[in-house]
Amino acid sequence: MALQLAITPGEPAGIGPELLIQLIQHPGKLPHDCALVAVADPDLLRSRAALLGLPLTVITWQPGEILPPARASELHVFPVPLSAACEPGVLNTDNATYVLETLRAATQLCLDKKVDGMVTAPVHKGVINDAGIAFSGHTEFLAQQCHVALTVMMLATEGLRVALATTHLPLKDVSAAITAPMLMRIVRILHEDLKNKFGIAQPRILVCGLNPHAGEGGHLGREEIEVISPVLDLMRAEGMLLNGPLPADTLFTDKYLNQADAVLAMYHDQGLPVLKYKGFGRASNITLGLPIIRTSVDHGTALDLAGSGKADGGSLINAIETACQMVLAQQFHKSQNPA
Repeated sequence: MALQLAITPGEPAGIGPELLIQLIQHPGKLPHDCALVAVADPDLLRSRAALLGLPLTVITWQPGEILPPARASELHVFPVPLSAACEPGVLNTDNATYVLETLRAATQLCLDKKVDGMVTAPVHKGVINDAGIAFSGHTEFLAQQCHVALTVMMLATEGLRVALATTHLPLKDVSAAITAPMLMRIVRILHEDLKNKFGIAQPRILVCGLNPHAGEGGHLGREEIEVISPVLDLMRAEGMLLNGPLPADTLFTDKYLNQADAVLAMYHDQGLPVLKYKGFGRASNITLGLPIIRTSVDHGTALDLAGSGKADGGSLINAIETACQMVLAQQFHKSQNPA
C-alpha cells in the first residue's frame, strides 16, 4: 500500500495551491508509492487550476479510504470550505479561520492514523494575527493541537540539518528563554527523533554557543558557562554524542559538519541563514517532538507570484520526499523496537 500523506496548501491567496496543482501534473516527481490527499477547498483548487490553464480532476476522499497511486491531474481532496472568496495575491483576514481549520483537520487525520504524515505549504502569519488570532507559526500551533508542551523546529537540506533551541522570539528575549531545563528537553527531543524518525542509531550533534566565540571564556557572556556546558555534560553522561558549545562562526565548516548528523542553533537567525544559503528551495522544515510526522516547505507565501505559475515547487517535492523517508524510518525503528 502506498504511503498516504495529507497536504495543506496553506494561505489560499499564496502560491501553495498552485504548487500542488503543478506537482500533480507530473506524478513521476513524487516518491515511489506515495499518495497525497489535499486538505483544502475543492473549488479553490479548481479555480486556481483554471487560472493556470491546467487540467484538474478533484476526487472527494473520506478518511479510511485507501488512496491509489498518484495519477496525472487527479487530486484526492478532504474538503474544507473557504470562509470567503479568494483572489490570488490578495490577503483576506476572513480566510484565517479556513487556514487554521485545514491544519486542524490534517493533524487529526494523522493522530487518527488515517494518513501516515502531513506536509504543509506556507501560511501568512501576519494575516492570521490581523484576524485577531494569536499565531506565531506552524510549529507552535501543531504542538498545541497534539497536546505537546514542547516541539523543536528543524530544517534539513542535503548534507545539513539545523535544529533550533528557540524559534520565533525577538533577539532580546533569547537569552532568558535558554534555561537548563528547556535546553535539556530540546536536546532530548532532537536526539530521540534523529533515532526514531531518521534511523540514526547514534546521532552526533553539534551545539552552537549563544554568544560570539561561544562566550570567549565568559568575557562575551556567561550563558555557555552557566547553562549550555553543564547541560551538555549531563547529557553526555547519558551516552549522547554532543560537541559544543562551539562558536557558530566556525561550527558551519566541513571540519565539524563532516562529523555530525545535526546542528543545534540557539536562535532562529543563528542557524537558518546558513541552511538556506546552502539549500534554499531544496530544504524541508520539520517539526520534531510531535506524535506525528510533519514537514513543510522552506519558503513563504510569495504573494507576488501567486497565480502566475512561475513559483518553484522544489521545496514542496523535498518536503514530501522527507516525510516519506521519515515514515519509512519510523516504521523500521518500531519494527526493530516493539513495545
